[in-house]
Amino acid sequence: MESDGVSARWMAGLARIERSEAADPVIRKLQRGIRSLPLGTARDLLHGRPLGHPVHPVLVQVPIGCWLSAAVMDVMPAGQRAATTLTAVGLAGIAPAAITGWVDWADLPPEQARVGLLHAVANVTAVALFAASLTARLRHHSAKGRLWALGGLVAVGVTGALGGHVAYRQAVGAWPAD
Repeated sequence: MESDGVSARWMAGLARIERSEAADPVIRKLQRGIRSLPLGTARDLLHGRPLGHPVHPVLVQVPIGCWLSAAVMDVMPAGQRAATTLTAVGLAGIAPAAITGWVDWADLPPEQARVGLLHAVANVTAVALFAASLTARLRHHSAKGRLWALGGLVAVGVTGALGGHVAYRQAVGAWPAD
């Protein structure tokens, strides 16, 4: 089945990233820098310890939900104004999600941190695409705004798959055998 081949290639690619030490000097420096921030008790809140689980996956629901809803509004008659508002609210929700993600990432072991860094790059790509979408929408270029948003949704899908991989690896330590 073709989807099995795609899945196998995806997992093989992630395994290569997990083994690659090319970005390790940058990762170690970034992780040390984030861990050295004087966050005090806020660090526990950013990790979600009072909840008993990470807060980052909860906070990413705001931008993802807004952007998916904007896509629905884009295909509805007279939904352009709502799509613009939802795109903006999604962008506003990025900061808390990103901060909690970086704080969690700073404590990851090398294999997960490598994929996590790629997750962050994909997130930056998604945010840039949605910022371009909002700019186009505000300039009354709704078709361009919808196209930028479509690219943003693709990036969100990729970054979500990368983030899910990191989270699952963290939870179980390894993927189950087929």
